[in-house]
Amino acid sequence: MSEHPFAPYVRTLGRGKRARRSLTREEAADAMAMILRGEAEPAQVGAFLMLLRVKEETTEELAGFLDACRPVCREHLAALPAVDVDWPSYAGKKKHHPWYLLAARLLADNGLRILMHGGPAHTPNRRYSDDMLAELGLALPASVAEAGEQLDSDGLTYLDLGHFCPALPELLMMRFQLGLRSPINTLARSLNPAAAPLSMQSVFHPAYLELHLGAASACGDRNLLLFKGEGGELEIRPDARTALTGLRHGEPAEGVLSAAMGRQTPPGEVSVAPLQALWRGRADDAYGQAAVIKTVAAVLWGLEKVASLEEGEKAAAALWEARRRDRL
Repeated sequence: MSEHPFAPYVRTLGRGKRARRSLTREEAADAMAMILRGEAEPAQVGAFLMLLRVKEETTEELAGFLDACRPVCREHLAALPAVDVDWPSYAGKKKHHPWYLLAARLLADNGLRILMHGGPAHTPNRRYSDDMLAELGLALPASVAEAGEQLDSDGLTYLDLGHFCPALPELLMMRFQLGLRSPINTLARSLNPAAAPLSMQSVFHPAYLELHLGAASACGDRNLLLFKGEGGELEIRPDARTALTGLRHGEPAEGVLSAAMGRQTPPGEVSVAPLQALWRGRADDAYGQAAVIKTVAAVLWGLEKVASLEEGEKAAAALWEARRRDRL
């Protein structure tokens, strides 16, 4: 019996402390391409992902995975209208309400086209964007064509990962079999599947910022905004200082959003009802409003709509005051 073609990649990662090594970018791209085509056995994929998890993926490996996945994404989304902001949403919420959804709504209502995307609910006791957006009244498109129509009419759409990289949702769901997240969580955030001019990425662990930035630079990305968002979602915490880093025209870019208040205690139960109440002006929530304004300010700054983050906060506050309260 001849050796399976995928076996060398598992062996390279797992043959002992002295003999093992990381994959080159080309090897990582080939390995991921085989996985996407269904040419690797489930046991091999599980071993591959967990060996990477223990070793921790490198910039070269993540860049190689992107080399394999992005052409697949772009092919599936070829008919999608151009978008302004890539908004990956894969972490889910378990502590604070999803104020980032109001930030995306406010930006879309002011002329930006936003593609929010996420995967299946892969971590217990968290709430994910798709079901929360549905509660807020956003119809979830059943196809890329429907998503395109929604972008044209509404400015905001949400696509499940399966619509543009069909092999990846199953890999995310392996968390339930393996008991750990895998490099697929990092990969999904980095895809920018529609090649938006600005890619937004949030991490839970700050150590991953360098990995995301390095892979984006290696892949020739031009504009990227990275920060440690609340719970790993693209939401600025108003009760903490937030350092922003990334790329602007391919060059390093950095900024800081200061805290608007002292540390706040999370509500303990995630709900969209407080979002609707705040948006409609029926309730006050200083934390929620500040989270929306600061998140919007970060996007405006990332898009160079404003010269500074301070100007961004002023512009975001003005947009908030002028919001259409009947939208939600």
